[in-house]
Amino acid sequence: MKKLILILTLISSAITQNSFAQQDHAAHQAQSTSLLPLYYSVKDALVSGDAALAASKSGELAKAIKDTDVKVITNRDALLEHAGKIAESKDLKSQRMHFAGLSTDMITLAKTAKLSAEPIYQQYCPMKKSNWLSSEKAIKNPYYGSSMLTCGQVVETIK
Repeated sequence: MKKLILILTLISSAITQNSFAQQDHAAHQAQSTSLLPLYYSVKDALVSGDAALAASKSGELAKAIKDTDVKVITNRDALLEHAGKIAESKDLKSQRMHFAGLSTDMITLAKTAKLSAEPIYQQYCPMKKSNWLSSEKAIKNPYYGSSMLTCGQVVETIK
């Protein structure tokens, strides 16, 4: 009888631990999936040439990065640095320069963590020699905005 109680206790404990692990993983997943829409809003602000909006959205992104568990983001400090520089700047040219670094780090994150159930398109600007992420295949270049809106190409689809 004691063996049966011991076995049932061990099984119950294992099930409980597995449940907590799944909840913990789901929480990390939810945290990291909120980063991509914020990144897209920074990109869209740069596409439209709105430096104030890019700064505001980048500030929101930086806050979300800070609030996300460190285990989820291995390149957290680099992401925070670039998002912070965009948030602090009111100069579109400077913001676009830091967006290249932010994009490189977001691409790394997108390839290591599941950020979206939808495909993520890695796009490349040959003039800037930099990549960015987009939720759509159509090119809308954040590095040059309206002056070269469709300059670029899809180089990879991250699923």
